[in-house]
Amino acid sequence: MTSKPTEQIAAERDESGDEGSTEQALTPGRVLDHGRYRLLSQAGVDDRCNVQLWRAKDGVLGRDVALTVLVGDRSDSEAASNARRTLERAMHASTFNHIGVARVLDVVTQSSSDPTGVLGIVIAEWTHGTDLLDLVAEGPLPPGTAARLLQPLAAAVEAAHHAGLVLGADHPQRIRVTPDGEIRMAFPGPMAQATSSDDVRGLGSALYLLLTGRWALGPAPEGLPAAPTGPDGNLVAPRTLRPTVPLELSTVAVRALGNPDSTGTTGGVRTGAAVLRVLEQHATFETTSTAGQSGQPAESNAVWRREDPKPDQQKRKKLMISVGVLAVATLLVVGWIAASLIGMFTESNSNRGTGQVIGESGNHPGGQPPPAQPSANLIKIPVSSATQYSGNGSPDNPGRLRNIVDGDPATDWGTSRYNQQLGAGGISPGTGAVLTFQHAAVPQEVLINSLSAGTVVEVRTVDGTPSADGGTLLGSATLGNGDTPIKLNASSSMQQILVVIKQLIPKDGGYAAQINEITVNGTAG
Repeated sequence: MTSKPTEQIAAERDESGDEGSTEQALTPGRVLDHGRYRLLSQAGVDDRCNVQLWRAKDGVLGRDVALTVLVGDRSDSEAASNARRTLERAMHASTFNHIGVARVLDVVTQSSSDPTGVLGIVIAEWTHGTDLLDLVAEGPLPPGTAARLLQPLAAAVEAAHHAGLVLGADHPQRIRVTPDGEIRMAFPGPMAQATSSDDVRGLGSALYLLLTGRWALGPAPEGLPAAPTGPDGNLVAPRTLRPTVPLELSTVAVRALGNPDSTGTTGGVRTGAAVLRVLEQHATFETTSTAGQSGQPAESNAVWRREDPKPDQQKRKKLMISVGVLAVATLLVVGWIAASLIGMFTESNSNRGTGQVIGESGNHPGGQPPPAQPSANLIKIPVSSATQYSGNGSPDNPGRLRNIVDGDPATDWGTSRYNQQLGAGGISPGTGAVLTFQHAAVPQEVLINSLSAGTVVEVRTVDGTPSADGGTLLGSATLGNGDTPIKLNASSSMQQILVVIKQLIPKDGGYAAQINEITVNGTAG
């Protein structure tokens, strides 16, 4: 038996005078799961699988949540089976933490207390921001902005597939953009038949949407134009619709969707990592983000630019003045140091008749050694993504995690401030990041740049689900100020490693740590 559309079910029940139809039941103000979740507003509908997407209020914890509500005829065995499969997949994903995916908080199966027609509910944290359809309501985005926004979702898809999970990131109303300007999977709960290939096609279609304002994967939601096709039946490339779109972005969008590119090549893009590499090459990071006066994210925040940033002449003038002042100050300091050195050598020569030889030890600024360089015969292993790991399931500043692999030691990621040391009282066994390499390699050394001297860090293999005490311990170290190399005892190639903080340092009346940059060196796999 095939499942019936929600509208048909509602119509049949309305004709029979049944007051408990899903069409009537799922309205703002209704409550689900024994009165715990009160529906606030509908965020979308996924007609492919009879799913309604709602923003709701958790009456127990007093917070907004995202509800993926599975509806259908309870007497329909196929619909019930598909709902069970979706709920099982969502439950498996509840341990998956990534900035590109809203965390699954709970999964509820159907109960007699829920309105007729509700087969199950996936409850996830609410994603503040805006709907993906609203994002392109006024037209497509600049290519660089589109690439930047989509990076977290592409990284999440790749990390989920490594963990054996499918996200179901193939519907525009399941995806939202945060006030920080990052696209994430906001309504988890993949269809029963969804595969990892569907996730990659979803990435291609999301990129196509941002570049063109048109949806290219299956029937377009109401009000959203469908992507055009050419005389040969193939999808028209974004670059054809918008010549300003870079060729690589246009190509990865259509090939992720499984369509031939502009050269006629039909080989598809099959992994999130392949999409992510192209996004990283074309992303631009000129963005502004404003929060409400209360400090909470505002739903209407401007989190992306539709135009290329214009130079601010006033700021440019101030910058030039500052640079000039700094240059003069630098010359004065250099002159003073030179005079001091000349005086020191002159005094030494007059006292002993010989010049002073200054060795390598103890003459580095701040008493710190120079930055450590990769050992001989080692190469830098490219890292495609950094995925949040938290032993207690609550991510630490996930919006800044990418700073540890951006190649800029001036940016950083810091943990939350803990009231207790890690591991104490079961608060959390550790926090850190899973680093995914672009290609399998043999890591031999991890170089950590940090200003949190005394922090204890371990590097472990990732065997299945990341764990602070799982996998194989490859190396550990107590960090100093600046670069700290950690030698790894790895003999085989791998795609991921877990860099986990096991001990924090005292800070602001609690415990915390900061990491500026992580570099992995090794050999090709």
